[in-house]
Amino acid sequence: MKIILNIIWLVLSGFWLFLAYLLAGVLLCVTIIGIPFGIASFRIGVYALWPFGYTTIERRDAGAPSCVGNVLWLVLAGWWLALAHITTGIALCLTIIGIPFGIANFKLIPVSLLPLGREIVSTDEPFAGR
Repeated sequence: MKIILNIIWLVLSGFWLFLAYLLAGVLLCVTIIGIPFGIASFRIGVYALWPFGYTTIERRDAGAPSCVGNVLWLVLAGWWLALAHITTGIALCLTIIGIPFGIANFKLIPVSLLPLGREIVSTDEPFAGR
């Protein structure tokens, strides 16, 4: 079932969100300081491309640097990507078939705002991150 959901997601919004994360990652990787943020953008872009069957968990070993990095991310790219998720989610919720995909977009907003200190794991392995 998750394969069908991912294919429909890819057609409706996943590809465009992936391109947005890819653009943010490339722009952030232009400077040496932005490379960790660019890598995070690429990682979450792949998650936004195929979100069904995966979830995010907090990393217990993430400390103060990830907190500072999240503040910088929020200013540099996070709010733009969150706006993309909000816009896409509202547009998808206008149709009955698109409501589950709109809700999935709304679930990606916290990850797009504060990605550092989070890990993407498969839902088939519930205790993988522990």
